[in-house]
Amino acid sequence: MVTRPIVFLLLNLATSRSGAQVAGAEPTWRVVADVPLPGEPARFDYQSFDASTGWLWIAHMGAGEVLAFNVRTRRVVARVPDMAGATGIRVIPALRRVFVSLSGSHAVAMLDSRDGHMVGRVPGGQFPDGLAYAPSERKLFVSDENGRQELVIDVATSMARQPISLGGEVGNTQYDSVTGRIWVAIQTRNELVGIDPATDAVVARIAVPGVERPHGFYLDAPHRLAYVTGEANATVGVLDLKTTRIVRIYHVCDEPDVVDLTSVRHRLYIACESGIITPFEVRGDSLKPLPPYRAPRAHSVAVDPFTGLVYVPLENVQGRPVLRILRLE
Repeated sequence: MVTRPIVFLLLNLATSRSGAQVAGAEPTWRVVADVPLPGEPARFDYQSFDASTGWLWIAHMGAGEVLAFNVRTRRVVARVPDMAGATGIRVIPALRRVFVSLSGSHAVAMLDSRDGHMVGRVPGGQFPDGLAYAPSERKLFVSDENGRQELVIDVATSMARQPISLGGEVGNTQYDSVTGRIWVAIQTRNELVGIDPATDAVVARIAVPGVERPHGFYLDAPHRLAYVTGEANATVGVLDLKTTRIVRIYHVCDEPDVVDLTSVRHRLYIACESGIITPFEVRGDSLKPLPPYRAPRAHSVAVDPFTGLVYVPLENVQGRPVLRILRLE
């Protein structure tokens, strides 16, 4: 296990390395476009990209709606109302479905990914948030942050199964395509929990020392790495899933939230509630800090896996919501 002296040494090394890089020649951010979005200027949450259609699905949480944005034509192609407190969102192209966590109505909505029309709702949870889909079992797993549990939905029947008690406040949820497990961040226990989707049983608990209140994380399953952010101490830890050890820790922006990774230039993007996006270049199990991007309420980020363009919904730009399209070059 990584001891705290080693953790703080890694933090100091990461900080000094970041300062040296900013002083030298670095990539720069460029605004490609600001596309006005419909609805009132209100909070956005998670996004999910459908590579089969080029549609980016966006949870407009504060406005109680979901938007579908065509990244090729740069137009909103679907607008779904009555999505009270839309937080997590996950498109599953193979099912032609979009699943949306509705914290306002304590349910999970199911939409048709071809046009956004409502297919059904499954009630459950105190604050449903992150979602992950286990294709072999055809089950959807939903983190219930305040309920301290993982919701389980049988997608074939649209029926809720018995929730899984996790013993702590729950953060995001991710599917591991290599092991078939579901991983869940437990904020109040500083750990990741592994669930077997066949039995709905907890089969692993991994401590993440030095990462305080893990909420957002990204699972790079092929490389057996997880990037876990600490909401309380503004860090990202590189977790080696083979050894179940934190191997690196870096400073990021305050209150890290949404994390995305793209194979285009091997970059990791961490968006924070403080309105800053912290990017890194991925080098094996190490991260090279890149220049941050600042914009009010920039706490949600999605990256086009083909072009590397970065999509950041901003709730209020001169009185209206905008989807800012960025490039780091």
